[in-house]
Order: sequence, then structure tokens, then C-alpha cells
Amino acid sequence: MIREGRNGTEDAKLRLDELDATTPAYQTADIVVFNTGHWWTHYKTSRGLNYYQEGNHVYPSLEVLDAYKRALVTWARWVDKNIDSRRTQVVFRGYSLSHYRGGQWNSGGRCHGETEPIFNQTYLTEYPEKMVILEQFLRQMKTPVIYLNISKLTDYRKDGHPSVYRLRYDTEVERMTMMKKQDCSHWCLPGVPDTWNELLYASLLQAGKVSWKLR
Repeated sequence: MIREGRNGTEDAKLRLDELDATTPAYQTADIVVFNTGHWWTHYKTSRGLNYYQEGNHVYPSLEVLDAYKRALVTWARWVDKNIDSRRTQVVFRGYSLSHYRGGQWNSGGRCHGETEPIFNQTYLTEYPEKMVILEQFLRQMKTPVIYLNISKLTDYRKDGHPSVYRLRYDTEVERMTMMKKQDCSHWCLPGVPDTWNELLYASLLQAGKVSWKLR
């Protein structure tokens, strides 16, 4: 959970030992879908300087994967303690790959002009280490969790991002700005997220419980 200072993002801290205040509402849900991934590559989390907090302790420096593991410990413990798997099905959607070339989202990375998916598997990204860590946690949990592993299938779709079309631009200045700040991590609709929904639907049908029926 991110806690910000009085001035918005100033002095923001990522709490590794707490979940969001709305979390108790999940206990009576039929289905809960969790996800984390992209924000662990954000420049603040990547640097890890005076950003991660547990209790009253703010880590002067902490590697992102160490922080990620600590956050997963908090999440897994909460799920195992608070979720009744006879009523609630927990789902964890994996990490979707981005397709920046020549930089990242804040350094001129681009993905415009892509019109086809990747067809040759040798050009795919190595399986994310964060997802390897997640799978280890899921195997250790007592609560059954459906894992929607969407990493590889999204890696093929370098053509599926908003790119320069995330906003409308009417002037040449706006167009040049959009060229420098492209969105190559989110997805167009219709598109890739529709496949996620189909996989989620199929997984829920396969693991169907009486409590999901209309009451």
C-alpha cells in the first residue's frame, strides 16, 4: 500500500507490511482478482531509496525483488488468514510484458508502427523473475489460488499497445510530445485484455462453486 505525504506524491512510502484499507471487503466476495507487476519497475521502486517501509522503519536502500518478496509475504498471510476458500475464489493475474524500444516510458521508449505480433519465439522476453517468485509463494499457500499466467501470451503482442494514441492531439507540438511519451505497457480495447477475461471465465467455470450461483 502506498502512503503519500500531505502534498500528494511528496515523501510517498510503499508499505510492505500492510494492505489497502478496503481489503476487508474482499472477505465476503465470491471472486477476488489480485495483480501486481508493473509498478515494481517504476522508477521509485526500482531505486528503492527511502521508499519501502515496514512498521516505523523506512529502508534507506532495498533491492526491488527483496521488497517484492516481503510484499507477497504480507499478501499471502492475509489471504490465508482472512479468506474462506469455501466461499471465495482467489485469482492472481500475472505480469503482462511491455514493449518499449530505445528506452523506457520516461526516457523516450517507443512502440508505434507495430502492426503484427511477434511470430518467432526467439524474440520473446525471458520469463519475468517476479512471476517465478510468485509461483513459489502460491505453492506454499494453504488457500487455493487460480494463477492466470498471461506473461508469455502478452509478450507476443507488441502491436497491442496504445502507443501514441493514448490521447488525442490536435497540434504539431502535441504530436511531438506524444511521440516522446508513448504508452507501450497498457493495452488497447478490444484486444489483449479480452483474452484475459476469457481465460478468467474459463478458469472460474472449471473451479465453479455453489456460492457463485445467483441467490
